[in-house]
Amino acid sequence: MTLPAEPPPAPAPETGSPGPVGSAERSLLPDVLRGLALLGILIINVQDFAGFREWTQTGIDRVVQVFTDIFLNGRSISLFAMLFGWGAAGLLARHGTVTLARRLAVLLVLGTAHFVFVWHGDIISMYALLAVALLFTARLTARTLVLLAGLLGGWWLLSGLLAGLAAVGSPAGRPVFFPNFALGTGYPDLVAWRTANFVEDQLGSTVYNGPWLIALFCLGAAAQRTGLLTRPGEHRPLLRRLAVWGLAVGLPLGLLLAWLNTQGTRPAFLFSIPVRMGGGLATALGYVGVLGLLASRNRLGSLRAFAASGRVAMSNYIAQSLFMTTFFYPYGGGQFGRWGAAPAVGLALLVGLAQLPLSAWVLRRFGSGPLERLTRLLVYGRPARREPGET
Repeated sequence: MTLPAEPPPAPAPETGSPGPVGSAERSLLPDVLRGLALLGILIINVQDFAGFREWTQTGIDRVVQVFTDIFLNGRSISLFAMLFGWGAAGLLARHGTVTLARRLAVLLVLGTAHFVFVWHGDIISMYALLAVALLFTARLTARTLVLLAGLLGGWWLLSGLLAGLAAVGSPAGRPVFFPNFALGTGYPDLVAWRTANFVEDQLGSTVYNGPWLIALFCLGAAAQRTGLLTRPGEHRPLLRRLAVWGLAVGLPLGLLLAWLNTQGTRPAFLFSIPVRMGGGLATALGYVGVLGLLASRNRLGSLRAFAASGRVAMSNYIAQSLFMTTFFYPYGGGQFGRWGAAPAVGLALLVGLAQLPLSAWVLRRFGSGPLERLTRLLVYGRPARREPGET
């Protein structure tokens, strides 16, 4: 992939005076991408919330499972991680290492609270820990960041493929997710269990996922360096290549992932990890290319509705966990293990789409989401400034 030459510093949020970025300074494309990624993450996470196993689905449930594997599984989280790196790089360029470090510390606290009190699948705390690596990238060029991403990501994918090859012929089945609430404990005991296991869980996840996620953060930072998302009209040739090659590589790997996820063997499980994430990255880049081209021609149309959700992504992400765990877990609705892929994904789609008008209302009424407002207050010492026309 040939990157464009780096132009002078782009308009905010890449550069600018200290302070939170207001809505008048924001580019539409990153928020739309983030909103779409957030919906996709919810649709994939509902498998964990609802407790169905992908390789046991039949009928319409299998059809839905295959669809999500091809178009969303690994795709949404890759896009979300790259956007996290893009935002962190913009904050680093705009305010420097101290402010970025302070923001990461705040995110670590919020993510820890999310893990302990709401859901064991939190990604905020892990992102905050791993994004510390970006503090050392301020002087790296876009090309260097892409090279670094290629080295880290390639090594991680190769390690996953070797692990799958080593397991070929193994009679063992897939590891079965055993939720900690299945121990029969109530909510207070569950919180105590998560508290006791938080450090171990985070260390294991951070070490295992670190090279891959840092690679995605670096790709996002490279996009920030070149203004790819804020000035897509200047990068149409690159966006076309991303669209064509990203989808050409990613969608066939999505089909392979869907097949692997119908197999109940351990080798299939191990192979599915690099296939999921490698194909997910390719498809996510394809999505960036397609939406970037649409944005460059001002043709995003109804996809603009996702921008509001993208602007309050953290509040929406936590709200999704609160709703889903309350609905499915035993201390709430007790529906865990009773739903297949089709109804669970349908519920996730309903919740995610309902967040679009709600997010728009929150932005009109308050100017930002509650957790975004809290984060900015803790990082900058004041909430985000209101823009003209906001009430």
